[in-house]
Amino acid sequence: MSSTGFYWHERCFWHDQGAIGVFSAPGEFLQPQAASESPESKRRLKNILEVSGLIDELHVVKPPAATLSDLKRFHTPCYLDELQAGDNAQGGNGGDCAPYMPGSWAAATRSAGLAIAAVEAVALGEVANAYALCRPPGHHAEADQGRGFCLLGNIPVAVLRARALGQVKRVAILDWDVHHGNGQQAAFYHDPDVFTVSIHQAANYPLETGGFDEQGEGAGIGANLNLPLPPGCGLGAYAYAMEMLVLPALEAFAPDLIVVACGYDACAKDPLGKMLLNSQAFATMTAHVMAVAERCCSGKLVVVHEGGYSEGYVPLCGHAVIQTLAGSHTAVVDPQNDEIAAWGYQALQPHQQALIDGWQQQWEQMTR
Repeated sequence: MSSTGFYWHERCFWHDQGAIGVFSAPGEFLQPQAASESPESKRRLKNILEVSGLIDELHVVKPPAATLSDLKRFHTPCYLDELQAGDNAQGGNGGDCAPYMPGSWAAATRSAGLAIAAVEAVALGEVANAYALCRPPGHHAEADQGRGFCLLGNIPVAVLRARALGQVKRVAILDWDVHHGNGQQAAFYHDPDVFTVSIHQAANYPLETGGFDEQGEGAGIGANLNLPLPPGCGLGAYAYAMEMLVLPALEAFAPDLIVVACGYDACAKDPLGKMLLNSQAFATMTAHVMAVAERCCSGKLVVVHEGGYSEGYVPLCGHAVIQTLAGSHTAVVDPQNDEIAAWGYQALQPHQQALIDGWQQQWEQMTR
């Protein structure tokens, strides 16, 4: 059996948000177009794995949907009832910028089921690491509402289930989607046994969350770390932030399992983010987290697909991540990787370094 699991289901690609384009709802002067969070970026990732042959090196699983009992560990019964009612009618909006059409309930519960199965398989040692190709995404969903294209909290649902079943105790969640991982933060803000880290573009989405000063409450103080990077950060800033703060903080927490909320919207080609990463950057970050996982938790690492809205570039980034997870030599050529790396302002800028250094010093003082 391959040491890397790959969890996916065609049903997830059938989630439909309606013709809203990059907006949260149709408007009088907004010509209808497909939603930014479309199935194509995910389907094209699955397709490139097939064409390259990398998928033949993976342990491929199509697990069942999440059950209501699984979902209720995180979500309120009222919210789940509202989602199902809308799905049975003409669709609706799960909350803030989370529209959906009939059929989305089946896709969302299946998406959560992918994360559940991946976390369980890695926690129990059935595979060394795993990639869950989830759609709809989940890192913005909160207990009582959907947000930002997310209907169900895929990672909180999976982690809470694994902990309830005694499969794992201490979990670290690293979110490198370009938007703040508010869902994981809200789920575990008071929990000292789940360390949530989010490296994201400052004040992009949601506007009211994601500050460095949000570090947990009660018993959870010191178990939440946000790095809201300024727009325009590229390879140098991300590498420096990972080296100086993210990776040492993960290792110091000493988790039993690491989960990555893997959005690709920090790539240079994304329409909803203003960062400058190439596909190699995602592979490099994956390799660094794998090394931490090897030292802390026998390599137990789950990567859960989140955002990323460049239909052409997400597949190249995703292939690079999965190839790294699998330790495979089956590569695909990214024709723009080197060009993006050569763009101006890719090197660490003085204002970026000063910001990260300040966070690092404050974090050391707070956790000392």
